[in-house]
Amino acid sequence: MEEVDVEPAVTYIPGIRPGNHMGFAWGPGDILVYETLYKASGAKGSGCAFIHMVRKDEDIYSPILRKLFNESHHIFVGLQAIKEDLPSKSKKPQFVSISRNYRSVIRACMEELQQVAVSTKETEMCTQYGNQVSILLAIELIWNLCEVLFIDAAPAGSLLLHLLDWVRLHKADVDEKAKHVLQSDSPVEHNDYWDVVVSYVLQGRLEEARQMLVKQASLQPASRNMYKLMDNLLSKMPFYNPGGTQTLTEFDVKWRNWHEEVDRCLKDNSFASNRHLELICKIILGDEDTLLEHKELLSTWYHFLVTRLLYCHPTVKPTELHFYAQSCMTMFLDSGVPEPLDNILLAAFEFDIHQVIKDCSIALNNWWFVAHLTDLLDHCKLLQSHNLHFGSNLREFLLLEYAAGLFTHHSLWQCAVDYFDHCPEFGRVYLELQIERVPLDTERKALKVLRICEERQMSEQVRSICKIMAMRALRNNRLGSALSWSIRAKDAAFATLISERFLQDYCAKGTFSDLDLIDNLGPAMLLSDRLTFLGKYREFHKLYGEKRFREAAKLLLSLMTAKIAPRSFWMTLLTDALPLLEQKEVIFSADQTYELMFCLEELTSSLNAAAPGTDRPMQEDDIEVTKVELLRLALARNLASAIVKEGTIET
Repeated sequence: MEEVDVEPAVTYIPGIRPGNHMGFAWGPGDILVYETLYKASGAKGSGCAFIHMVRKDEDIYSPILRKLFNESHHIFVGLQAIKEDLPSKSKKPQFVSISRNYRSVIRACMEELQQVAVSTKETEMCTQYGNQVSILLAIELIWNLCEVLFIDAAPAGSLLLHLLDWVRLHKADVDEKAKHVLQSDSPVEHNDYWDVVVSYVLQGRLEEARQMLVKQASLQPASRNMYKLMDNLLSKMPFYNPGGTQTLTEFDVKWRNWHEEVDRCLKDNSFASNRHLELICKIILGDEDTLLEHKELLSTWYHFLVTRLLYCHPTVKPTELHFYAQSCMTMFLDSGVPEPLDNILLAAFEFDIHQVIKDCSIALNNWWFVAHLTDLLDHCKLLQSHNLHFGSNLREFLLLEYAAGLFTHHSLWQCAVDYFDHCPEFGRVYLELQIERVPLDTERKALKVLRICEERQMSEQVRSICKIMAMRALRNNRLGSALSWSIRAKDAAFATLISERFLQDYCAKGTFSDLDLIDNLGPAMLLSDRLTFLGKYREFHKLYGEKRFREAAKLLLSLMTAKIAPRSFWMTLLTDALPLLEQKEVIFSADQTYELMFCLEELTSSLNAAAPGTDRPMQEDDIEVTKVELLRLALARNLASAIVKEGTIET
């Protein structure tokens, strides 16, 4: 076991001054390191702390990779819609189809990145695109293997066919090389001719190899029988057909007979006079030394593995893969150190899903791959035994980490919401915390966030968003918008404050702003007394404008007598009553006039009581006195007229 009780080596970070301490701030998108300055008591000196960006996840800011995140989001949502109660046999084709959809998105982004890398002139950007392509290549390679081994779970016989397709897809340079050879003036004399033929044989593409050998045979009449014999061996090599009537045992017997025939040809020195054909004969016989001599054509240990299985163990079972994989990697790498990708693929061949996910989490630069692959494997019921000790299962933990990273992006945060929705244990909590950090740059964005919160009954977040937007609108003097947000937040205190501002504006300008909003308050006006008054006062103005004077007078009086109107606004209401009092037709009854008089006297007595302690301009006092005198006169006249009218009606 490794010794741990030793003094750790000191690591200096460039920019951090020796002797200072460091603090860390971890975020989904980046990690910050900052200096913390400690001073001994009495020590003098000055300095400032520096903040250093240690790592930033650039992938979510790449326009091309953003397509990967968006497209995979749609696939993820579709996967969650598959019903749990369906039998596993009927779900398996759906899972394989979804896996292929994920891979097609990866490949599309990879091809686009390759095109951009070729066209760009900036060296730094070209390197960045190249690195992203390399990562996507590795991701697609791992995903494809996991699809073959875990999701499709191909049995013996079919397994090798899938592995051949896997290698061919990820070792496509032979096609490009073959294209150059065939387009040359004399293909058989091209330097890469035999490399192409051997590469085809190594990949089990025997039909293409035969077509290439025909060109060589036509130019060498003396060796025609030798080429014909090789063509016969290649054409007779049996391949298992999963949809056929032949059993795996029958196929194995047929393959062994063919293998023995190839061995006899080699021992008979049938190809001794042609080193190229002899080489091909050794390859299809599965000779390990010959295969290892062509590492440059195989290029990877896993290509070596599949070729070895093809020509030595075509009926390999899934449970036997780990043995062959380990031995092939050891032989191919010799004394070399395996790369992280090698260890990941080896873990897959060992059917250690948990180790695959763990190694990918360490090796890859973001959570996209492990989150989506784990989710798919979990739906396939392959991760049931892997639960974490701190509350959530592996699938949910990875999805939460991935979604939290998306929330740092100005538009991808909307995709993250669906990921949180499908994390039953902690998704809601994470969403509540993250949604509050979304910057509400525009009203449109705020409405998006608000809709998300309302759909999920997140009442606290709804109130918080509405309050923020209401305060912002109020600071910008957009009273209508501020009132609308405060009503949506059901914030009575803030609605009262904004209603006061509306009334102040009316007193200053003589008109209301945002009439449409006030006219259509409906039941929302009951949120606060002041808002109720604002709505009713506006209703009074509408009645007056429509010459429905009696209804207007009744409403005006009720606002004062029911104490709905603020005392500071009584003088304005009484002033509004003046035109009604001066009408030729008596509008206010005698009782209503008495009530108006009582309100006026109550107002003037309170003003007189407060007058000694106030410091108002003399001109303002004179105006108030004039208003009171005019009101008293108008009320006296109206009272007399009302008494006469009511007395006449009674007689």
